[in-house]
Amino acid sequence: MKIKNQVNPYIYGIGRKKESTAIVYLVPFSDSNSQAKFEVNGCLGEQYFQQNFTYLNQINLPLKKVNLENQYNIIATVKGGGLTGQADSIKLGIARALCKINKLNFRSILKYEGFLKRDARVKERRKYGLKKARKASQYSKR
Repeated sequence: MKIKNQVNPYIYGIGRKKESTAIVYLVPFSDSNSQAKFEVNGCLGEQYFQQNFTYLNQINLPLKKVNLENQYNIIATVKGGGLTGQADSIKLGIARALCKINKLNFRSILKYEGFLKRDARVKERRKYGLKKARKASQYSKR
């Protein structure tokens, strides 16, 4: 039985880019001795993104801008796309979750930095009569 007005211990945000979709949970973290954990699809973020610190730094940018780096555990579930699209979708999910925490202060900071923009570019569909979306077979006059 679900109790009404039950306070959830986590805040979530959904981010998308290209074919990837990320559901990101921010869980409050209070232990000052250790570092907050970052988990993607059940394994560590460093392991999932293959020790690529460009992706890891990009994901942590929204938290750095609002000075909440080691205050939340990040648990993300990602589907589809490649590593770049997944990293960007996690970043958007974190930014949207941070807006739910403190909308008045964080939204203006994150919006100015461009973290709340959804990149709507997707792969163009293939058209009939063509080999790919725009590639046609070579034209021969004679």
